[in-house]
Amino acid sequence: MNRFKIVLGKEDQFENVWRERDTHLEGVPGFKNFNLVKGNTFDNYTLYASHSIWETKDHFLNWTKSDAFRMAHKNAGQHKDLYIGAPNFEGFEVIL
Repeated sequence: MNRFKIVLGKEDQFENVWRERDTHLEGVPGFKNFNLVKGNTFDNYTLYASHSIWETKDHFLNWTKSDAFRMAHKNAGQHKDLYIGAPNFEGFEVIL
């Protein structure tokens, strides 16, 4: 998952960016599911996370090196005014 700190008052814009974008995930080998989730609101930001589930860690890593990944992220810099800092990646593997 990637955690995003979104400027207060820009939450709707951020959600619309994700609603309208083409993630290029469908048909990518190993991709299972994607969700954008909203967390708590703090003094100067609202927390969000993009959460994807993959068959294996290798499937995820292969996607990050793919044309689909590059296409999905090609316009990421266009909305810098929505973010406080860069996204924070956190990866987890299922144990149980």
